[in-house]
Amino acid sequence: MHYCPNCRKKFREYRRKCPICGGPCRHNDNSTIFLIIGIGVLFAVLIGLIILLVTALPSPDTETTAPSESVTTLPTIPSESGTIPSSQPTEPSTVPTEPPTTAPTVPPSTAPSGIGMYTRAELEALDNKSFGYGPGPNRDYLNFRPEYAVGDQKRHEKYGANFIAPDNGNIYLTFDCGYEYYTTDSTGKKVPVTSMILDVLKEKNVKGVFFITMAYAKSEPDLVRRMINEGHAVGNHTNNHPVMPTLSIDEMEYEIMSLHDYVKENFGYTMNLFRFPTGEYSVRALAVVQNLGYKSVHWSFAYADYTPENQPDVKTSLQNVLNKSHSGAIYLLHAVSVTNATILGDAIDGFQEKGFKLELFQ
Repeated sequence: MHYCPNCRKKFREYRRKCPICGGPCRHNDNSTIFLIIGIGVLFAVLIGLIILLVTALPSPDTETTAPSESVTTLPTIPSESGTIPSSQPTEPSTVPTEPPTTAPTVPPSTAPSGIGMYTRAELEALDNKSFGYGPGPNRDYLNFRPEYAVGDQKRHEKYGANFIAPDNGNIYLTFDCGYEYYTTDSTGKKVPVTSMILDVLKEKNVKGVFFITMAYAKSEPDLVRRMINEGHAVGNHTNNHPVMPTLSIDEMEYEIMSLHDYVKENFGYTMNLFRFPTGEYSVRALAVVQNLGYKSVHWSFAYADYTPENQPDVKTSLQNVLNKSHSGAIYLLHAVSVTNATILGDAIDGFQEKGFKLELFQ
């Protein structure tokens, strides 16, 4: 294509001069093409900018749904005042796959975890060193509150532990029932020793606490019902009678709550008193018990009455029990002891003659 730069006349054939204005002709004029291309590029850039702006703006649907999607519901934990939110997720209530030999592998569906006064992290942070607990020094202490029980009470009372009751002039009788022992009465009939003890308590109008295991609850339901019906307290002595500080927190909870739920379901009775098997405890174990809504009940008097086939002398035992009486005493007596069943009535009379009241520990 040829053209005249003066009059812009275009010619298909080459001419030296423009026939209209007489100016020199030129060829290869691409300005129109360049103009069209330039306009197209600018238009494309403008369209791209518009698309970017539109996509960057939030849509109405996003604005209405985003807040609801960002809300997180916190787990809740029960408290005395109601249900409150927790800032930490609760641990799953499961028994570890390798429990100790003293505890069977049973899913503790009823074992609450991380409820009550302590979180799971707080329980795990507590010392789990095991403390054995015995009857203290072997000496007579008439009207004397033993130092070992008073000292442990001061150290651990914040965990709901009771090694000795307040100095209130009362004596509290408690009985451990891991299993039942049968003896022969004067007529030659075999009778459970616990029934003999219950007979004496009924005669004297005195109430006591009976700490039972799962085996006892299942094998002696009639005796458990009698305890409840006659106004005694039934306490939790664990499912399998393990040494508690050797267990994990989940296993401790299972040992307590499996028996708790069984007694509640089968006897309509809610337990709230706990005794450590063998008396061995740790600070962590005390806190676990408290966290489940229980008071732990230890003792300020005990003696070697726990072997049915090797019972202590009746006269010596009665003297021992009476000589070591003291205000706020918590007596641990084993319900398998024929000696205890024999001396119990005289012991109650002796306590009362000394001015003590026999009350139910609560």
